[in-house]
Amino acid sequence: MVVAKRLVSFQGDILRRQQARIQIMSELTGPAQQRLFRRLLLAWFDAHARDLPWRRTADPYAIWVSEIMLQQTRVNAVLDHYARFMARFPTIAALARAEEPEVLAVWSGLGYYRRARMLHKAAQVVAGSLAGKVPETAEALRELPGIGEYTSAAIASIAFGDSVAAVDGNVERVVLRLTAMEPAANGKRVRETAQALLDRDRPGDFNQSMMELGAVICLPKNPLCLECPVQMLCRTRGEHPTTARKEMQTKDANYAFLKREKRRNFVEILLEKRPSDASLMAGMWELPHLAAGTADPNRLLLSLRHSITTTNYKVSILGYAPDEEQSLPKSKARKWIKAEALADLPLTGLARKALKRLGFLHGTVSNGSLVKTTAADAFNPLFP
Repeated sequence: MVVAKRLVSFQGDILRRQQARIQIMSELTGPAQQRLFRRLLLAWFDAHARDLPWRRTADPYAIWVSEIMLQQTRVNAVLDHYARFMARFPTIAALARAEEPEVLAVWSGLGYYRRARMLHKAAQVVAGSLAGKVPETAEALRELPGIGEYTSAAIASIAFGDSVAAVDGNVERVVLRLTAMEPAANGKRVRETAQALLDRDRPGDFNQSMMELGAVICLPKNPLCLECPVQMLCRTRGEHPTTARKEMQTKDANYAFLKREKRRNFVEILLEKRPSDASLMAGMWELPHLAAGTADPNRLLLSLRHSITTTNYKVSILGYAPDEEQSLPKSKARKWIKAEALADLPLTGLARKALKRLGFLHGTVSNGSLVKTTAADAFNPLFP
C-alpha cells in the first residue's frame, strides 16, 4: 500500500512538472519564443551541418556560383559540377572572359542552362561595370542578370552578413509547418515570418540552418519530426497538408547514333545543334533526333530513362551506319565531331549521359538511369 501511494505521488510529480513546463513555454510568446527558436536551430546546425565545399569559403563568387547551381537541384547532383566549374573558372574575371559555349560545356549535365547563361552575363557585368566587386546587399545583387529575391538574399546574408531572410522551397515548407499556414498562403506572409525569425547576429548561418532543416529533417513527405531540434515549437509536427506536385508525364524519345573512323584511332560522332530559340537547352548539342515510331528494335544500342522538368522520357538510342546519314530527318545543324572534342562541347544532359554509356565520354551516370544496354518532448507551438 505504501509503495503504491509513493508510486502515485511520484507519477503526480512528473505530471505536474510537465504541466508546469508547458505553462512556462506557453508564456514564451513573440520575441521570447523566436529567440528560443534561433538558439535551438543554430545549436543543431553548428553540430550537424553537412560539410559542403561552399561552406568552407568566404569568397562571395564561390558562394554565388553554389547558390545558382542549387536552384531546383539536389546537393548531391551539384557537388561534382561545382568542383569542375570552380576549377575551370576560379574567379569572376575568368568566368567573364570565357565564351558562352565553354561555360555551357562545363555546366553540361546540370540542367536548367539559362542559369549558366545568366551567371555568365552577370559575371561580365561585375567584371566590367563594378570593377570585379560583387554587390554586398540583396537589393544591389538583384540588379544583376539571373539573380532574384531568394538568391540575392542567400548570397548577401552568407557572404556579407546582410540581415535578410532567404526563402526557398525548403524554408517555405518549414515556415508553413511551424505556423500551420495553409499551403496556398501568400508568399509575402511567408517571407515576413521568415524575416521575423531571422537571427540578425548570424543571418547567413541562420538562413543555411533553415534550408538544412528543410532538406534533411522537414522533408516534403514523412518528415523526421522526432529528430527535429525545434519540434516543441512547431504547430503541426509535419501533420500539415501540402500542395500537390504536378504529375509527371511519360514520353518516348528516339535518337540516332552514328560514328565513323577517318583513320586509325580517329573517331567522329554525328551531332546536331538545337535551335537558338528553343525553349529548352537552346544552342546545345545532342544526338540526331528521330521521329516517334522509328525505334527499330534491330538497331537498338541503348535504352535509358531521362527526366526534364515534369516529363520522364523513355529513350532509345538506335545505331546507324555513317552512309545512312541521308536517311535521317533533314537538319542543317548537324556536324561530325571528333570524339576527343566531345567533353568540351555544350552537350545536353541526355546526350552526355548516352555518350558516357556508349563509352565516348569519361565519367559516371547516376545509378538507376540505365534500363537496358547492349553496349517526444513538451509540445508548444512557436505560433499558437
